[in-house]
Amino acid sequence: MPQVAANDGATIAYEVAGEGPPLLLVHGITESRASWAPLLDGLRRSHRVIAVDLRGHGASERRAPFDAITMAEDLHAVVTDTGATGPLVVGHSLGGAVVSLYAANHPVRGAVNIDQALALGGFKALLEPIEPLLRGDEATFAATMQSVFATFYGPLPDAERSRLEAIAHPEQEVVLGVWDLVLTSAAEELDTLIATTAAMIDAPYLALHGSDPGDEYRAWLRAAVPQATLEVWPDHGHYPHLVDPARFLERIGSFESAG
Repeated sequence: MPQVAANDGATIAYEVAGEGPPLLLVHGITESRASWAPLLDGLRRSHRVIAVDLRGHGASERRAPFDAITMAEDLHAVVTDTGATGPLVVGHSLGGAVVSLYAANHPVRGAVNIDQALALGGFKALLEPIEPLLRGDEATFAATMQSVFATFYGPLPDAERSRLEAIAHPEQEVVLGVWDLVLTSAAEELDTLIATTAAMIDAPYLALHGSDPGDEYRAWLRAAVPQATLEVWPDHGHYPHLVDPARFLERIGSFESAG
């Protein structure tokens, strides 16, 4: 059974395993802490691993708002509840944005953002054509989310893709709540807001991508987070940490050692 912390009236579920320096794991949109299962044994040998269900996901409460800023403060409630001062924070997709916001506002040992570009203007351009479908009836929403996620899995083994599909639980209110800022803000405003927040990150920062986000984003990230390392594992898709978990575990170790 997961433990729970409370923030802003919502209960946030989390699970703790292992001993050592604290490491916080944060999953992507529609998923849960179970997405990290292939990495847990390796991580908990050397860390106190705290795997969190974001609000609206997994065993955490479905209580609005579902924006990433609120979710980052949910993480702080979990860190406080567990006494995990100055954790290494590791997030995938939406979780990458959430841990970046957390690192901008709270002490961390380091932050690892897996395949989540922080310049959201480009993401807005991808969402705009499908926004009417996302806001459609339940069946239209579900079909649209299935179509979107089908492009993410890349070279994942079939068994791992099936496992992630079984974990995924797209809920329209939650997804629209998470993406509301992107959908309702101008691209330039988004990028300025995020750049201002990212500039507050002073800890070691690793941006790990399964495909090259491009020179423009490299320059943006370098300006926003000068100490950041942007690393690309070509042809690994949206889940590089699960395509090659052994390499990912090694990379976490070298990132911590360098920090």
